Amino acid sequence: MAGLSRIPSQGANPISNQPNTELNVLASLEANGASENSIKEKAKRFRYLKKLADLRKPDEVKNAIAFLKVSNGTKRNLCDLYQKYVDYYKLQWTKPKYKHQRKLVKIPTREKLEMLIAHSGRKLATKLQISFETGLRPIEVVSLTPQEIDFDHKLILPRTAKNGAPRALKFSLKLEAMLKEHIREEIKTTERIFKTKPRTYAQNFRVSRNALAMKLKDQDIRTIRLYDFRHFYATNLYSKTRDILLVKTKLGHKEISNTLFYTQLIDFEEDEYVVKGAETKEKAMKLLESGFEYVTEIEGTKLFKKRK
Repeated sequence: MAGLSRIPSQGANPISNQPNTELNVLASLEANGASENSIKEKAKRFRYLKKLADLRKPDEVKNAIAFLKVSNGTKRNLCDLYQKYVDYYKLQWTKPKYKHQRKLVKIPTREKLEMLIAHSGRKLATKLQISFETGLRPIEVVSLTPQEIDFDHKLILPRTAKNGAPRALKFSLKLEAMLKEHIREEIKTTERIFKTKPRTYAQNFRVSRNALAMKLKDQDIRTIRLYDFRHFYATNLYSKTRDILLVKTKLGHKEISNTLFYTQLIDFEEDEYVVKGAETKEKAMKLLESGFEYVTEIEGTKLFKKRK
């Protein structure tokens, strides 16, 4: 980020009489490999903290965070950020311990998500279809460039936010047509294909969502959040594969603990399977190609199953 090159020279007192002491911390984080998006988010949180307290006074910051009417998760994030400030300036404080209690989310149905996409304008519908098919974070959707879309193999190869692992995500013929209609030849391969910010993407979604909820008189639609497209993708993928490591990879998570959250949202008791047999190698290969999973062999017949 421009304007962060404020790390003071050795021997100087970097904290006294400076109005923007957090810029040195941000510059240090940037120099140590923090992503641009991470720096922007931390800068926003520092601005918020500065409205509450003098960053140079740890006790004042601690008290300000304690009296905030926000979740423990938000308080913990603010304390984690301020800890970087304390470490940089070698200040003294005892970091408060706020436990974040994660709540289970309600996963929308495929039907309602598809209704939301169909009701949206062309540009918003394209972004939502990407979210629906790939589980990309909103910031990853609006950061896509043409060079990250492989039309030959129908893959999106996004720059993963939060320094997560790289991934390749398949997309459908429907999304291929929507992307080709949206991407014009004059867009450079390194330019973003959507000229919008994540916050604007979320705002546009809420406006379209609320209009549809009012039109259909369905208040459940009004409760659907933009991030629920990612939740739907993750739970749907885990339901089909039971492969938590695959879900971790596809979501771009760094920690498996974040991915395990989605296993709690699946009801395994409702599983139903189609079972087919194959007596020849050719039939077995066709079943595998169509998504069936090999189970066992009985009296010369290989048995395969696939969820309905």
